[in-house]
Amino acid sequence: MPNVQPLAREDLPQFEEIFSRVGENMGFIPTSLFTMGHVPEILGGFLALGGAVLQNPVIDGELKNLVSHAASAANGCRYCQAHTGATAANQGSDPAKVAAVWEFETSDLFTDAERAALRLAFHSGSSPNAATAEDFEECRKHYSEEQIVAIVAVCALFGYLNRWNDTMATQLESEPSEFGSEHLSGLGWQIGRHA
Repeated sequence: MPNVQPLAREDLPQFEEIFSRVGENMGFIPTSLFTMGHVPEILGGFLALGGAVLQNPVIDGELKNLVSHAASAANGCRYCQAHTGATAANQGSDPAKVAAVWEFETSDLFTDAERAALRLAFHSGSSPNAATAEDFEECRKHYSEEQIVAIVAVCALFGYLNRWNDTMATQLESEPSEFGSEHLSGLGWQIGRHA
């Protein structure tokens, strides 16, 4: 049971255009948005930041999805792991690659550039202080400073979401729950307090 009941979509008509775009992009609308809607300024601010981080073309969508999935996995947020995995699959990523994120260091599914970004995401997701100068040096071999900023922005955005959803015990929607059960359960993912 969630700690704060989400509002209904129709209670937030001022955000309907954005909700429609989010639904098209992700394949569902996160319940967390309807909880944030209790304070419309928080929801509006989050949507603006989320759009700036997730819709910019500085890094490609698949890398954003993998980074958000890795950071959420490192943080242990089951809600966001299911979300990021389902969103990646909805946007054309191979579910096997998403599921293999724990083996990114050795899996042939990942490039050296992806490994560098995912290493930074795992360290940032587990504890910001775990991100090392070596992580950044490895990223610089593959990415510009602008791209590194975009990668860290994805990690930071999901750090917020990981804390929001775990604290609020946000109810997991059916689409990401099905993705988690089908593609992530063999890796230890399980429905937790969010369902």
